[in-house]
Amino acid sequence: MLGVVLVTALATVPVAAEPRTIAGEVVDVRCYEKAADNAGDAHVDCALSCARRGATLGVLTADGVYVITGEYTAEANKRLIEFVARKVEVAGETTERAGRRTIRVRAIKLADN
Repeated sequence: MLGVVLVTALATVPVAAEPRTIAGEVVDVRCYEKAADNAGDAHVDCALSCARRGATLGVLTADGVYVITGEYTAEANKRLIEFVARKVEVAGETTERAGRRTIRVRAIKLADN
């Protein structure tokens, strides 16, 4: 039993923050988790509406969604609105805890297409 408790405890310990740059689309995390097609041009109006109300935003990458944290989420995502439903490059510190990835944004820009 102790081994199960120990493994469970270790699984919830966050990995140390790792500086990196990721690329993907800024999405409304809740909508995307409901249905994977809740992204892209077809979902832009809903995503913008939710983002302006302070919904949790993330970056959808080939590896999954990184939830955006930090000062960029302040004031109902004020600094992220222009990037919602658009392809971006995000620099920051990533962590993963209990299967949930996050990125504390230091810089964000539109991706070069």
